[in-house]
Amino acid sequence: MPVARVEVTPAAEALLHKMQGLHGPLLFHQSGGCCDGSAPMCFPRGDFRVGQEDVYLGEIVGTPFYMSGSQFEYWRHTHLTVDVVPGRGSGFSVEAPEGVRFLIRSRLFTDDEHRLLEAEGPPLKGPQH
Repeated sequence: MPVARVEVTPAAEALLHKMQGLHGPLLFHQSGGCCDGSAPMCFPRGDFRVGQEDVYLGEIVGTPFYMSGSQFEYWRHTHLTVDVVPGRGSGFSVEAPEGVRFLIRSRLFTDDEHRLLEAEGPPLKGPQH
């Protein structure tokens, strides 16, 4: 079984289902530190253009998760977990009006996970959905 690069907490999963009901298909793009620090930004799928150098990290709750290629070089050894916390995040991300924000919790991959990921080869780039 492949190693997941990104996962979701139950609370974030519940919020993501709610946001899908309101906005339809979504996508995540891990912000690189501009408007909202380095927060996972969630957009209606047609409202964000995924670039050819964006790295596809996987899918959570039917929602693709991307990160810029340059940022991925810094985070390539890191497992990401999307969580949700109280507070207002960016006005650009769909959860902003809900009084909560998505947040990334991270940890380094274990040596075994790292070996498996290396054997799989590099992750896909560009739009996958």
